[in-house]
Amino acid sequence: MFTLRSPAFAEGGAIPRKYTHDGENLSPPLVWSDPPRGTRSFALICEDTDAPIGAFRHWAICNIPADQRGLMEGTGNRPTEICEFAQNDFGRAAYDGPAPPRGHGVHHYHFKVAALDVDEVEVLPEQSAAELWALVAPHIIAEAETVGTYQR
Repeated sequence: MFTLRSPAFAEGGAIPRKYTHDGENLSPPLVWSDPPRGTRSFALICEDTDAPIGAFRHWAICNIPADQRGLMEGTGNRPTEICEFAQNDFGRAAYDGPAPPRGHGVHHYHFKVAALDVDEVEVLPEQSAAELWALVAPHIIAEAETVGTYQR
């Protein structure tokens, strides 16, 4: 079974401050296992489904090699040769951690990794996270998800 988890927080648990806008704003470490046969690359997205404006995308990347089984802490904060980034909803091609409005209650951050049937997806310089996910959607053969929470 294709699974995704973070060593930094329990499933459904609080995301440590270090991985938020209130802390160091580092992307959390992520680990996935048992991708399906035929996986040729991976894509990943992180969305806040409780944002007042609807789903807010904090991170989207693709072209992660098929032999990868995770991303180290901070991978989303610096250029990398192993994957390509789309523009998050803050307007940056990087990870930007949780930053919910104060007093807005608990927000849920869905980290999803998709196993794709293609080696590479072309990412244009100004492509949004939503556009990237729509582009990879027809190539998804399996998805795994983990959810973390954060509240100010």
